[in-house]
Amino acid sequence: MREIRIGTRGSVLAVAQAQIIADEILRSYPDARIELVKITTTGDKDMKPFSSDPMGIKGMFTLELEEALRKGEIDFAVHSLKDLPANVSPDLPIVAYSRRGDPRDSLVCGGNLGVIGSSSMRRRLQLERIFPESKIIPVRGNITTRLKRLDDGEYSALVLAVSGLQRLGLAHRITRIFTVDEVLPAPGQGILACQGRAGEDYGYLSCVDDAESRCCALGERSFSRALGGGCNVPVGAYGVVEGERLRLRGLYVEESGGEFFRGEVCGLRREPESVGQRLAEVIMS
Repeated sequence: MREIRIGTRGSVLAVAQAQIIADEILRSYPDARIELVKITTTGDKDMKPFSSDPMGIKGMFTLELEEALRKGEIDFAVHSLKDLPANVSPDLPIVAYSRRGDPRDSLVCGGNLGVIGSSSMRRRLQLERIFPESKIIPVRGNITTRLKRLDDGEYSALVLAVSGLQRLGLAHRITRIFTVDEVLPAPGQGILACQGRAGEDYGYLSCVDDAESRCCALGERSFSRALGGGCNVPVGAYGVVEGERLRLRGLYVEESGGEFFRGEVCGLRREPESVGQRLAEVIMS
């Protein structure tokens, strides 16, 4: 095989996740030559100017990677699927979905629960019901930066994705893992997405692509897309494949009043996007 250039953000977690994909390819193609191309994104530089952007901040972590794809500087990019906007450009489709890691959120506690750090509005609004006496405030930075701020006493606890901590060998920092009933995950949480160029042959990524993850991802992202999901529209979704069926549960929070709308539907596994659309209709009705 020719050399494969994998684009990734430069954070420790992003590189670790790109390496997971690289290792999967090497298991099937041991003679492949793989280069991880680290790219600094807008979000890595400064998120403050975009904090009130109506499109949310998700695109801030993908713009430069997508530009590198279009220029042919990389062959495909690896993202945490939950960080990808619900709508991706048709010329840069998702070409593979990794086997899902643990989709749940976790509490990393440094002491009491006086001040909990969480940048996700989806998490914050659900946590307020679990910890009504705690103050929940935003926290920025990658996982290692956030953990240092916790250890320095800026926060009493953090809420972080279980899969990210596990991929960095930091699962020992977890104090509590929330059930999906307590804190419904973000659409696609725990799944790694490979984004490529339309019309190119990515057959070598069949060793990475997981059928169940793809099904759940399409359903969850369809639900999110139908409700305008993003960082500024609190949406949670989680799908489970049961034989030939997809069971999908969703959460939508009316930001103005903080009212929760939950729902669950079950449909054909072969029609995941229709299942997601139907769940959005059920919840909005």
